[in-house]
Amino acid sequence: MADSIPLIDLQAQRKRLGEPLMRAISEAVEGGQWILGPQVAALEEQLAAFAGVKHAVACANGTDALFLLLKAWNVGAGDAVFVPSFTFAATAEVVALAGATPVFVDVLSDSFNIDPVSLENAIAMVRREGRLTPKVVMPVDLFGQPADYRKVGASAKREGLLMLCDTAQAFGATFDGRRTGAIGDAAATSFFPAKPLGCYGDGGACFTNDDGLAEILRSLRMHGQGTDRYEHARIGWNSRLDTIQAAVLIEKLKIFPDEIEARNRIAGRYNERLGKSNRITVPRVIAGAQSVWAQYTIQVKDRAKLQSDLKDEGIPSGSIIRSRSGVSAPMCISPRCRRRSARR
Repeated sequence: MADSIPLIDLQAQRKRLGEPLMRAISEAVEGGQWILGPQVAALEEQLAAFAGVKHAVACANGTDALFLLLKAWNVGAGDAVFVPSFTFAATAEVVALAGATPVFVDVLSDSFNIDPVSLENAIAMVRREGRLTPKVVMPVDLFGQPADYRKVGASAKREGLLMLCDTAQAFGATFDGRRTGAIGDAAATSFFPAKPLGCYGDGGACFTNDDGLAEILRSLRMHGQGTDRYEHARIGWNSRLDTIQAAVLIEKLKIFPDEIEARNRIAGRYNERLGKSNRITVPRVIAGAQSVWAQYTIQVKDRAKLQSDLKDEGIPSGSIIRSRSGVSAPMCISPRCRRRSARR
């Protein structure tokens, strides 16, 4: 068996960042403001500028980012939140935590993102039954590419729904020239280490152009803090970003555009060569979109055999369960297998 390479090589990135990264961490430690220190405010300003929105509000993780936005909108009992059926558990989990009801919507078999037709049918079903009030649609930008926001956004606007974009896997991607984070009424992302833009622990952020919403989010992440730390204007949450993580993200953000370009170049090479195989269905990016390729995900019928062959070559891969749409055995392979993929 060939020497194995990591599925996500974060150490290679750390070595590229080098001394400036270590210096930034050291300065955060020596500064002594280890929670919501000045680096957090600097990161929020830079994230907002990168995404193209007025406000980025950092928090403890991506799950909290979704939850805080739902709470800021007063989503709760009796409300329906429409979520894709093929996503990480946190998407629906936060809806239940907020007291609302997740309504599952099927996904497309090529992009794995929310199906606009299924969304329309789900909204109609909820209105027909009359037990819940349609309140929010939460598209997920799965595997690094945006959902079809032309169609999903049109449905949300027509039905009077808020649109909360879960871009935990696709922050930095674009749709019709806009960064994810700037699409919808608000957006949320995760800085989990394996994400395209990840820190060295947990972290997340909310994005909005609404001044009032941003103010409520900053209050909610600090136990509902009002004008000072011992005044509590609302029931809040404890979801503050550590200063060290902000320092790491500031350094990573400097090279993020270059990494996005590299991910697209490598994915293009994969598509060109793997697309010639009759065993593999390669991913398709929808028109007007650019992916950040959180995972390069293919569809195969003989997944176990292909994974065994890849393992023999030292190429890592991961399996993903089926969605309700019945797509065939999606799996993801490393975006860093440049040399070995060229040999296969």
